[in-house]
Amino acid sequence: MSERIGIPRPSLARLPLYYRRLLLAIEEGEEVISSNDLGIAAGVPAAQVRKDLSHLGELGRAGIGYDTQGLAATLQDFLGLANDKDAVVVGAGNLGRALAAYPGFERYGLRIIALFDNDPAKIGTTVGDKQVFPVHKLGNLVQRLNVQMGIITVPVDQAQDIADLMVASGIEVIWNFSPRRLHVPPHILLESEDLAARLATLSYHITRQRLSEQMRNRVESSAQEEVMDEGESLGN
Repeated sequence: MSERIGIPRPSLARLPLYYRRLLLAIEEGEEVISSNDLGIAAGVPAAQVRKDLSHLGELGRAGIGYDTQGLAATLQDFLGLANDKDAVVVGAGNLGRALAAYPGFERYGLRIIALFDNDPAKIGTTVGDKQVFPVHKLGNLVQRLNVQMGIITVPVDQAQDIADLMVASGIEVIWNFSPRRLHVPPHILLESEDLAARLATLSYHITRQRLSEQMRNRVESSAQEEVMDEGESLGN
């Protein structure tokens, strides 16, 4: 991705985080925002924010900050958020239906127009105003409506077949929510979300936090016991 637009991939990944913070600032009536505030939103120092935004041109004013409206408009244009982008979801299970119903995508110009599945019980149902079609109709709809983005939410054993079908249908961008590592041609932009791996990371932090609390409680309990023992010794 970074080679296509001339910006390092880590910097590109942070731009939507800056944009989301800018939208909040605009809603709260902030006319100017600092690189420090933007950095807090993305978890990076202010110097990194300035470096990231320098790829878009000279935007901020030293000692003052960034114009929230102007920077938001620049990011919106750079990321193509003002342009409507149609997408389809393959896999009408709980995750697929949740993504199709999520209203937050509209702010980023993403419009999911249909879902596809092989389950007869799901075909013909709707998610809001979006219908679930059989997978074999994917190619026809994609080519007829010139859909460029496909979202995969099928089980792991079906993911590669669906990716191949999307590529053959003319989809150029794939957002994969299956834990399977997909193989696509070089010209296809593939982004994968490994929810299980993210959950494992969160689980690790929760476990470490619990262990720290248990250790702290033991230390406090031990300290209290020592104080009580010293008190008893002095009493004797």
